[in-house]
Amino acid sequence: MEKDSKLRVCQMDLFNVRNEEHFYSLLAQKVIAAASSKWEEAIENAKKFFSRLVPKISIGTDPTNEVSIDFDWEEVKHNPDEVLDLAEKIAREKGLKIVICVDEFQNISEFAEPDYFQKRLRSHWQQHQHVAYFLYGSKRHMMLEVFTNSSKPFYKFGDLMFLNKIETPCLVQFFNSRFADTGKSINNEASHLIATLADNHPYYAQQLAQLAWLRTKDLCTEETVREAHAALVEQLSLLFVTITEALTTQQLCYLKALLAGEKAITSTEVMHRYGISSPTSVARSKVALIKNDILDNVAGKMSFQDPIYAYWLKTVYFS
Repeated sequence: MEKDSKLRVCQMDLFNVRNEEHFYSLLAQKVIAAASSKWEEAIENAKKFFSRLVPKISIGTDPTNEVSIDFDWEEVKHNPDEVLDLAEKIAREKGLKIVICVDEFQNISEFAEPDYFQKRLRSHWQQHQHVAYFLYGSKRHMMLEVFTNSSKPFYKFGDLMFLNKIETPCLVQFFNSRFADTGKSINNEASHLIATLADNHPYYAQQLAQLAWLRTKDLCTEETVREAHAALVEQLSLLFVTITEALTTQQLCYLKALLAGEKAITSTEVMHRYGISSPTSVARSKVALIKNDILDNVAGKMSFQDPIYAYWLKTVYFS
């Protein structure tokens, strides 16, 4: 497919962004970087496209470093429009098509006055003709709250897409290719085992494959993958303990029954076996665990969002 010379992709991650001030600085920095081919042009663009704001510009000692842009927060509070319309302004003047990809978008819900901030974002972004926005995140419940709650500013902002897990043949092909690129190899059984242990979860599949690759001299086998998996579980165990300590006894009882494969959890026999107090308790536990992004409810079927956490609960905590 021929590359569009007028297309610019701007990627920003809100994982560690906790307030408006940081958001505006990051957005300006990423947009300027995406629209500039070299740091001299980035500095020129930073000066050119702001009329009221005075950006503070700095670059690292390495010429390939991205230009860092910051502002006086008091100025930004009075002129946020300049940052929010920056991409549209640059795209229109330079004849570009800019795509802004915002990862962990649900984190804007944690800002001070989140609804007011979201209203401001939408009021600007929905007017843009030369910029497209891809907003995605890993917290399914929070993302749904942002885009499907009719009282929220981003309600029906655009098309909503749910990404399915990557199918095993695609993952196997990816593992084989990446190992071969580095002069190593992985047998078919080991590739399938990675997909199985990660439950086809893209993030964990790549992380587990990397850990297996690091332990491989020439050929990665099932034994190598199991060693990598054990190391990954151990590495995350402290985090899992923290998550588990925040759960109620009834939520843990429900999770234990779910992991045991029980189908009729609200039956008297199953509730008695796992110490669940009532069907109402089951319903409350489901709601809380979904809200806390521990479980997913897809077409009425409950499943763990984190396959490694599910494995740890089953083999370490509940064992």
